[in-house]
Amino acid sequence: MRKLVFFYCWLFAGVIPTTALQADEGMWLYNALPKEHLKKQHGFEVMDDWSEHLMLSSVRFNSGGSASFISSNGLVLTNHHVAAETLYKLSSADQNIAADGYLAKGFEQELKAPDLELNQLVSIEDVTERVNSAVNAKDAEEAGRQRQAEMAKIEAESTEKTGLRSDVVTLYGGGRYHLYRYKKYTDVRLVWAPEAKTAFFGGDADNFEYPRYCLDVTIFRVYEDGKPAKIEHFLEVNPDGAKDGELVFISGNPGRTQRILIADALEYQRDNRMPRVLNLLRRKEILMQQYGLGGAEQKRRAQDNLFGIQNSRKAYTGMLAGLQVPGYIPQKREAEKELQAAVGAKPWKTIRKVLQERIAMQRRSGSLRGSIYGIAEDLVLLVMEDEKPSEERLREFRDSNRQSLEQSLFSPAPLYGDLERVELADELARFAEIRGGNDELVLKALDGKGPRDRAAELISGTSMFDVEERKIVSKMSLADLKKSKDPLIQLALTLNAEYRELREASERMSEQERQAYAKIADAKFKTEGESVYPDATFTLRLAFGVVKGYAEDGDFIASNTTMGGAFDHEIAHDKKGDWVLPESWHDAKDSIASSTPFNFVCTADIIGGNSGSPVVDREGRLVGIIFDGNIQSLTADFYHSEKQGRATSVHIAAVLEALGTVYKASDLKSQIGK
Repeated sequence: MRKLVFFYCWLFAGVIPTTALQADEGMWLYNALPKEHLKKQHGFEVMDDWSEHLMLSSVRFNSGGSASFISSNGLVLTNHHVAAETLYKLSSADQNIAADGYLAKGFEQELKAPDLELNQLVSIEDVTERVNSAVNAKDAEEAGRQRQAEMAKIEAESTEKTGLRSDVVTLYGGGRYHLYRYKKYTDVRLVWAPEAKTAFFGGDADNFEYPRYCLDVTIFRVYEDGKPAKIEHFLEVNPDGAKDGELVFISGNPGRTQRILIADALEYQRDNRMPRVLNLLRRKEILMQQYGLGGAEQKRRAQDNLFGIQNSRKAYTGMLAGLQVPGYIPQKREAEKELQAAVGAKPWKTIRKVLQERIAMQRRSGSLRGSIYGIAEDLVLLVMEDEKPSEERLREFRDSNRQSLEQSLFSPAPLYGDLERVELADELARFAEIRGGNDELVLKALDGKGPRDRAAELISGTSMFDVEERKIVSKMSLADLKKSKDPLIQLALTLNAEYRELREASERMSEQERQAYAKIADAKFKTEGESVYPDATFTLRLAFGVVKGYAEDGDFIASNTTMGGAFDHEIAHDKKGDWVLPESWHDAKDSIASSTPFNFVCTADIIGGNSGSPVVDREGRLVGIIFDGNIQSLTADFYHSEKQGRATSVHIAAVLEALGTVYKASDLKSQIGK
């Protein structure tokens, strides 16, 4: 749930800044596909039954990421790194599934994920007129409340009527509001995961690089009423996969792009926000590395966090590098002049004012990162928000989201006291650094102790590790909650007022930005309409591109690698560190068809959240699974470039070859695509 809060902050995202699209640029809405462009550029005619089938075959991981149905009996294919959080939750000191992999020999051995929710988009409805008609206030803050209240009503009515998860999504800077309805699957079970050594072969050094040799895939199965779900729409497989020069399509849930941002906002990202985020990531990376040095079990416990931090650190480094190219922002500023002439300078002035307010708020903080503190904080918010009507609550605490919220809060997934203590101590220290050691709220949070001792006291005294205790707290009245003896609950109560004040300020500023960008977007929307795609919002989109290599440092890099090449890559790195293939691969080396395509790249426009997206051919058959982009693609938050930027996929031929030859999973292999 806490990951989704991040995405919700960007649901106002708008249109791209230019009208001259790159050949394969765009993350397109399923109800506004670029049919004419595809027909003219690629000779491909989009048929409604083709797009509907692909939409219904696509899956969203509520924890962040994409996937697809690949069989009539509920098989779901995604990335190993999308599944990693669940794999770690299913692991233990005795059975490290995240590292060693897993294969269920039958339905009875499929392992139930403790708190995983998968979403299948089943319909999209334009509710723009209803949302806009509910807003009549001139004050930005009140207008925001009116808009949010109406969106909450629409979601609640839809959920009650259909039983489906219902989210109102803001598009085109407020130019459109669409109601997305999802079928939820909450009984999700692990079927197969390869070893981490092959899923993340090459480690952090190879991450966002190419060529790659990774089997970054995992297969789950969804169940209904205790039985494998019967799935009508699933992807058939093209066992030959994608070939060089072929047109391919990516159906996934890109998390966020910021291509609408004006030049001043890009400067803020370049000079302020991104450097701060990178400093935080580097700090957390060192923290997890140091904790992992405590022993093999500590290393296992830290690995999921460490991987996510390192992945984010490298991604932000690439994004920042794109903004630091000297000519980009001045060109963007020059291009804005025509829009300013049409719209007026007021939206730009509003955005600049908000950016200054954001900078001024950097010395304040009202929350702490960490799993166990996050649970305590959410429980405090839950009790408080439940005293309000659903439409007046913070978005993630509305009735329409209750099932997803409770599944997260009451997850039986293991939490480790020593890891939580280390993380909380660092968060308390960072809290003091941000606000200053003499700050009144810092002194209250530390309660006369240093960060390490205070964290130890909080972790040893809390009952929030117990799921049943969490359930008891969730049903408390606010008066009873305030009497709680739990120190983490009391800390969350202490920080609550500041948390709310900062969140309200952030949402007010976001509303001001939303209205300003809406005016900018409206000028473009009136001219170009839905022929321009909106920024990503962690909702289902269709992208497309051509399987194609590229030149780098004077060398040409072919579009695909081979399974045999993985062994060559291992030898080239002396079979050391992250360049060691698992024993299962060495045992099967002589049997593997070495020329089998392994990974490949294409020109499609993707971003974080697309991980796990199915790659399909013109006939809608599965040919690959997106798992990464190369380093040159990391500017995609702000702009798409096809010169060298590429989306990276696992070739379906490699998945089938590995299942049959390496893992001896012929029964599982036979189910795929049927």
